[in-house]
Amino acid sequence: MTGHNLAERLGRGLHLAFCIVVFSFLIAPMLVVVPLSFNAEPYFTFSQGMLALDADAYSLRWYRSVIVNEEWRLALTNSLFIGLVAAALATVLGVLAALGLASPAMPGRAFVTGLLISPMITPIIISAAGMFFFYSKLGLSQTHLGLILAHAALGTPFVVITVTATLSGFDQNLARAAASLGAGPFAVFRRVQLPLIAPGVIAGGLFAFAASFDEVVTVLFLGGLEQRTIPRQMWAGIREQISPEILAVATFLVAFVLVLLGVVECLRKRGGQGPVGR
Repeated sequence: MTGHNLAERLGRGLHLAFCIVVFSFLIAPMLVVVPLSFNAEPYFTFSQGMLALDADAYSLRWYRSVIVNEEWRLALTNSLFIGLVAAALATVLGVLAALGLASPAMPGRAFVTGLLISPMITPIIISAAGMFFFYSKLGLSQTHLGLILAHAALGTPFVVITVTATLSGFDQNLARAAASLGAGPFAVFRRVQLPLIAPGVIAGGLFAFAASFDEVVTVLFLGGLEQRTIPRQMWAGIREQISPEILAVATFLVAFVLVLLGVVECLRKRGGQGPVGR
């Protein structure tokens, strides 16, 4: 019994050590950006003063520079506007598609599902090039509307996957009971289905927003100077003028991703405790 407990503890220790190594391998490159963004010098490396923990070697100058820079403010405004509108559109389209895919009567569900999630599988440069030629014909290139439609198309698969996964645990007897009591399809969705699948819908919308907020290739193809987003501005900064401002913005993005993951995890737990999870 003692040998068994020792082997079990050793196995847990090795598993924990392996998880720490993998976590460090994935996260360390992102976390190293955070202290570098406080560098008082215009360099992308740790100075001797930073390594010696000298207070004078650390500064908020790059954060202040980002705040007062009009180009960064425009990029942030564009990212938020395009991301929010695209996420809202992707959420509506994704929920409608997931409801259709959840119906056993729908023919060719496997084919339609593969078609809907194909933007996640197709290399983004191919999708962006195709959208560029298609939207150019319609006069939507270098417009906010064109970017919104493009990002909505890229974000819809995230909503489809999350909502479809949530609907897989939905008790269809609840919908049938509501219908037997005289509720129409829209009333059944609004008063029965939507409250139960809301965590999956919100999580899908957040993923769609994150996909839009982080996307750069499509913006390079479809966006003009007035449609520069945060990733596009960072790309331009790296190519045109390397500045630690990029590190400050990257720190903001890391914080944003951490908050987003926290919200998604809370939604996941909430969904697991509700009727759908049971």
